[in-house]
Amino acid sequence: MPGTNSYNKTRLAPTPSGFLHLGNILSFAITASLARENGAKILLRIDDLDQARVNKQYLSDIFDTLNFLEIPWDEGPRTAKGFEENFSQIHRLGIYNTALQQLADERKVFACACSRSKLQDAPCDCINKKIPLTTENASWRLITDMDAALNIRNCSGETIRTTLPADMHNFIVRKKDGFPAYQLTSVIDDLFYGISLVVRGNDLWPSTLAQHALALALGKNDFGDIAFCHHQLMTETSGKKLSKSAGATSVKYLRENGKSAGEIYQLIASMAGIEKPVQNWQELANTCNFKKNQL
Repeated sequence: MPGTNSYNKTRLAPTPSGFLHLGNILSFAITASLARENGAKILLRIDDLDQARVNKQYLSDIFDTLNFLEIPWDEGPRTAKGFEENFSQIHRLGIYNTALQQLADERKVFACACSRSKLQDAPCDCINKKIPLTTENASWRLITDMDAALNIRNCSGETIRTTLPADMHNFIVRKKDGFPAYQLTSVIDDLFYGISLVVRGNDLWPSTLAQHALALALGKNDFGDIAFCHHQLMTETSGKKLSKSAGATSVKYLRENGKSAGEIYQLIASMAGIEKPVQNWQELANTCNFKKNQL
């Protein structure tokens, strides 16, 4: 059960590509609850390397929302300016590129020149084309072994033994623009900051598997010591998962329409099927069963 393990640090890892929505807040509440139960520090790590999608108003919204809802964090930036000056992923480009160069030197990646339209019709076959890694507008894909065993530790202390899913075969670690991809930056950042507990939605289970495969390829065996808690997702009435937007599920929208922090937490609880009154993140995390329904 959660609380029986000892963790040093977990993280909130939003991306400034949209306004934070109610699903984000549920995940943050579970993260904060598990951290406090286990005596772990909470790091605010903002993933901003996809500069084409980063927007300053979305960045400011992260701090505005966390402060409004009184969700705690112990390490990391306190303002958007402080983040840009000291914590942006841009400052860690050298570390990411060192990892990419290691993969290239050890011949664990291949260049891919496939377009999105091509990939919609057929899987990538560039591994057989021997395209130079220096080719412009080519991504790098990790050469994966689909039969290799992956051992994932969950926050109940159990080890799940599994393999990569088919849709993560030879996944991208370096994008066509030359920037490292999300899977690589997430692995490097979690190791860089000494993270021992990761809380995320069930939709990111394939990413967890990909990141373990990548860590093994990099020889980062200590990545396997990190515990992963995957919780169920909140959904819209249509059954679709919530997405970042300025719509009715964003905290910004609700704030601007006069909702208090307590009312927002009660709305999340109602959407999650919780009948008890909820006024803050502690009550939300303690009354929902999301953290018990982990993979």
